[in-house]
Amino acid sequence: MAWSWFRKKDSEGVFGASSTAEDVTAGVDARELVAIVTGGTSGLGLETVKIIALRGARVFLAARNLERAVEVREEILGKLPAAKIDLLQIDLSSISSVWRAAGEFLSLNLPLNLLINNAGMTTDKFRLTEDGIEEQFATNYLGTFLLTQLLLEKMKVTASECGREGRIVNLSSMAHKSPYKNGIEFNTVKASEGYNWLASYGQSKLAVVLHANELSRRLREEEGEANVTINSVDPGAIGTNLLREVGTAINLFSAVYVRLLGKDIPRGAATPCYVALNPAVKGISGKYFEDCKKTAYKLIQTRHVKFTRPFFYQLLYSRREGG
Repeated sequence: MAWSWFRKKDSEGVFGASSTAEDVTAGVDARELVAIVTGGTSGLGLETVKIIALRGARVFLAARNLERAVEVREEILGKLPAAKIDLLQIDLSSISSVWRAAGEFLSLNLPLNLLINNAGMTTDKFRLTEDGIEEQFATNYLGTFLLTQLLLEKMKVTASECGREGRIVNLSSMAHKSPYKNGIEFNTVKASEGYNWLASYGQSKLAVVLHANELSRRLREEEGEANVTINSVDPGAIGTNLLREVGTAINLFSAVYVRLLGKDIPRGAATPCYVALNPAVKGISGKYFEDCKKTAYKLIQTRHVKFTRPFFYQLLYSRREGG
């Protein structure tokens, strides 16, 4: 069974900040699983793809840059010749691209056990996407939300047919604790007035957490004991290319901070891989993990943001492939 064959007593707190993605998945047999990992061409996403493939799963590496994705697959196959890696082109900042990517995957009529919503970006410039949405919010939250909704029924069916829960993992960060004063300011999602790039990044990551919590609640309401779980994870301070579009001074500060207090990529990918594959997480949903442990925290008050807001549903569900 895919959730068995695990040899470490992680329930006693064996894993923590110093654990690597290989450590937390040692002994896991994922050969029967199919996974999608967004943002899989670099950093945490790339490491997550490698580790899940190492454990035997068929992994769809979902990325915006298909040329780079081809290179990454070849690099992985050079080290793991038996790895099963497919490519899926997706631009999470584009609603039509998300529709196309989801449709492409669903057309293959494959099962789907794992969805790792890893992709993210930040920029110190206010930019609107082709859909008229602030780029950080569009990429980090809105695209992730839509992809999850479009694939959710497939995950439910897969879990029912194979008898194992599906798992959705949303990557957030400590930045979710530092959004705008009132939490999510929807005016900054459409216009530059009042925009602050750091707070906007924070609100996009807060939305990711709220999404996981709300979807978990709805799944439990629908099914009693949900056969699909969703959790948020904080990988920690990692030296990735996330800050490639911000100023030099911030990059320098970040580099020093990560060097002194942060993690390398293998340790940063530990928590996402732990929540995705470790048997100890079975049945846990709507929680926030860091350093491979559930974290007790008080979510910032956000005036009970509801993801059924007409604005989002009109925007999302009026679009179709090529729309």
